[in-house]
Amino acid sequence: MKIGNVDLGEKPVLLAPMEDVTDRAFRLLCREFGAAMVYSEFVSAEALIRSVNRSLDKIVVSDAERPVAVQIYGRDVDSMVEAAKIVEKEAHPDVLDINFGCPVKKVAGKGAGAGMLRNIPLMLDITRAVVRAVSLPVTVKTRLGWDHESKIIEELAEQLQDCGIQALTIHGRTRSQMYTGEADWSYIGAVKRNARIHIPIIGNGDIDSGEKAAKAFDEYGVDAVMVGRASFGRPWVFREIREYIDTGTVSSDMTLEWKMDVLRRQVRESVANSLARTDKPQKATELGGIIHVRRHLASSPVFKGIPDFRKLRIQILRAETMDELFDLLDQAERFIKNL
Repeated sequence: MKIGNVDLGEKPVLLAPMEDVTDRAFRLLCREFGAAMVYSEFVSAEALIRSVNRSLDKIVVSDAERPVAVQIYGRDVDSMVEAAKIVEKEAHPDVLDINFGCPVKKVAGKGAGAGMLRNIPLMLDITRAVVRAVSLPVTVKTRLGWDHESKIIEELAEQLQDCGIQALTIHGRTRSQMYTGEADWSYIGAVKRNARIHIPIIGNGDIDSGEKAAKAFDEYGVDAVMVGRASFGRPWVFREIREYIDTGTVSSDMTLEWKMDVLRRQVRESVANSLARTDKPQKATELGGIIHVRRHLASSPVFKGIPDFRKLRIQILRAETMDELFDLLDQAERFIKNL
């Protein structure tokens, strides 16, 4: 599968763009474990134009994580065009992605993200203008529609393709569903079967295993699958999925000890990434890295089955240093081994 000249191989598995999740350290881990392409956290066009430091940090990419996409969102043509040009000039990603799918109120409620599903003419104007403004391959990520009564993705996919995008990612839920219920892949399959569609179609929603990824490729014909929430505290999910797709099995060498070492490494690299971004005092900056990574740890499936894990989870979410987190991870590992 190719997006423009970016070759992602056969049946690629991609890391979804997620706010406060897909920072540079996490992207590198996911690439190492088999993600064919990784996406930045989504970046506000208006914040980029105002040179907000946090937003500028989000678009910094390294050669080690390529191919990498930077995703932007906004609600008007001019700011999106200007932001796209900034991303191309400053970050030089392999792909520029436009977010028309974020369902959260602070984004969609203001007309950006999935809010664009209520203003299709503006969505198409933005897409055409961004495609014209940059030389990068431009892609779009969106949902089935605003709600159950307006699942417009089949027609919308053609319209977006006509704007010049080079791939389309479809999350199999409406905006009103947020992340509840099951993703409906039948609409994604219908878009892929449309004889007029010639760009790659990337399916997103509930992919958390090799079996589900294989089904998405075999039954719905998608060109790639995208993994989001299933990667929380589990960057090795890409290795699991890749091995299953390629061989039909998952190797047994991903032991508890191995996974715990990966989580400890994720902590260290999150903190190192935070320290590299600022000249603030180390203690305060270390906390920034801890805050970012501890939500991953608290959501990790490794800890499933620990009796009364809620108490330990709260402690993880409140930890403020690496030493605290490592002590808690050691406790968790001992609990699991003694089950």
